[in-house]
Amino acid sequence: MGLFSSKKTKKKQDLSQAIEINTINIKDIIAPSSIVLSSEYLKLGEKFGKSFFIFSYPRYLTTGWFAPIINLESPMDISFHVHPIETGTTLKQLRKKLTEVQAELMEREEKGLVRDPALEIAYQDLESLRDKLQTSQERMFKLGIYLTVYENSLEKLRSVETTLRSILESKLIYIKPALYQQKEGFTSTCPYGLDEINAHTPMNTGPLSSTFPFISFDLSANDGILYGVNLHNNSLILFDRFSLENANSVIFAKSGAGKSYAVKLEILRSMMLGIESIIVDPENEYRVLAESVGGSFVNISLTSPNHINPFDLPIPRDDEDPENVLRTNIINLVGLIRIMLGGLSPEEDAIIDRALTEVYAAKDITPETDPSLWTERTPLMQDLEAVLEGMEGTESLVRRVRKFTKGTYAQFFNQPSNVSMDKLMVVFGIRDMENELRTAAMFIIMRHIWNKVRMTLKKRILVVDEAWWLMQTEDGASFLYGLCKRARKYWLGVTTITQDVGDFMKSTYGQPIITNSSVQFLMKQSPATIDILQKTFNLTEGEKNLLLEAEVGEGLFFAGQKHVAIKGIASYVEDQIITTSPEEIQKIKKAKSEA
Repeated sequence: MGLFSSKKTKKKQDLSQAIEINTINIKDIIAPSSIVLSSEYLKLGEKFGKSFFIFSYPRYLTTGWFAPIINLESPMDISFHVHPIETGTTLKQLRKKLTEVQAELMEREEKGLVRDPALEIAYQDLESLRDKLQTSQERMFKLGIYLTVYENSLEKLRSVETTLRSILESKLIYIKPALYQQKEGFTSTCPYGLDEINAHTPMNTGPLSSTFPFISFDLSANDGILYGVNLHNNSLILFDRFSLENANSVIFAKSGAGKSYAVKLEILRSMMLGIESIIVDPENEYRVLAESVGGSFVNISLTSPNHINPFDLPIPRDDEDPENVLRTNIINLVGLIRIMLGGLSPEEDAIIDRALTEVYAAKDITPETDPSLWTERTPLMQDLEAVLEGMEGTESLVRRVRKFTKGTYAQFFNQPSNVSMDKLMVVFGIRDMENELRTAAMFIIMRHIWNKVRMTLKKRILVVDEAWWLMQTEDGASFLYGLCKRARKYWLGVTTITQDVGDFMKSTYGQPIITNSSVQFLMKQSPATIDILQKTFNLTEGEKNLLLEAEVGEGLFFAGQKHVAIKGIASYVEDQIITTSPEEIQKIKKAKSEA
């Protein structure tokens, strides 16, 4: 029985040893295949790492000075080790140091030496710090900041080191590699809470608070309007778009994200500052807003009584050459006719260009005539048809142009302008225009707006909703880009809105329009287009996820070099005027009818 028991015990021991040998624990899974330790770096598996510590700071530190390091693309571990110092001990040391500095100042004065500003400033700083410590306004700490950078090769590691030095030394902050202490540096930047480098700098509360790495931009100014609430810190986003190098903005959002709501809110609040608003509205969404504030709503369709003559000319300003104004107008008209006729061959393009010059000349509109008389002699589309009929090889062009001079199309395209833009807000609604003519109608409307804008300098906002309609053609996209590029000279801010990001960015003018817009507003996006936006605006993964999960009215607001997460807010009265929700609109109509 004893023999049997001992054999059974031996089998159990052998089995337990076998299980112990074959068991893989969590350490085996997460540990690198090898660790190589050098005096200047360490190697964890295939990754190279190098640890650094900051050893010198300037007299003053600005808030967020560490943010450029946080935003570097290189992977790194960063640790802040803050050790409090007893105030009593610090005061004793300060008293001793003050005595030494004061004695040196007195000695220099007795010897008649030239004053030393550095010594005097040091004395003042010590006095100020001692006063604040004694009144508990400040405390003293020992600060150690350590970084461990990881790269795939030593060359990349050296490149990152150069970048780190460049960023920090530009702020008079100096960094050193932890030579012969790479293991200690790695351990100090791991989440153990261990400080094995012990490279400390005494620092009081004020400058210590500036090392906080996670900061958010603040867009609160003394001028401008309220755009919303900063989701990072709950501050108000008060901003004047006209304070930037240009006042243009672009808004990208999927349908229902709240882009029209946000634009209406901006328009309503801008009007309180006397800023005029002009809107090209493809869905007649802005009609209620225009009527509520005493603006004008101009319905554009083939049966509408409102007409815009494509041949209208702007009156040249005193600083403009009439010949250049006339020539630019003809070039834009060629682009418009190219859209209207569905494209032109190179020969037809040249014919149209010559024919337009003759059309204006026939009405005595030339660089030599008095520009103030141009508006009285403006030709119509039928005048172009007449000129083309007198030219050779234009039979096809005449037939295609005739569609716009006779029949239903002539109601809009072959009439003198009768649209007024004297109100503080003017909306051009094109919902009732046939889809095939909508791009041409938008082009004509925007040319008409541009001609009026150039005549008098005022602060104005031009909103082009569903801009992808214009971006479908090369001429439309080119005109919109030219408008954005030149708007600043005429105190105009162009707001370009689109939900079709893919089509917008396919155009060669998509990126330049964004580049020429100092303000960008990105709202909720669909997964199908988020990658395009991430690449275009260089978004982080966190910002990308924010746009995918954003609530209605939330997004990212870019203003120059700053950008914040924003949530639009409106008062009850504002909401009643600008809401686009069918349910809310129905409730408002019902309440009005019952009243």
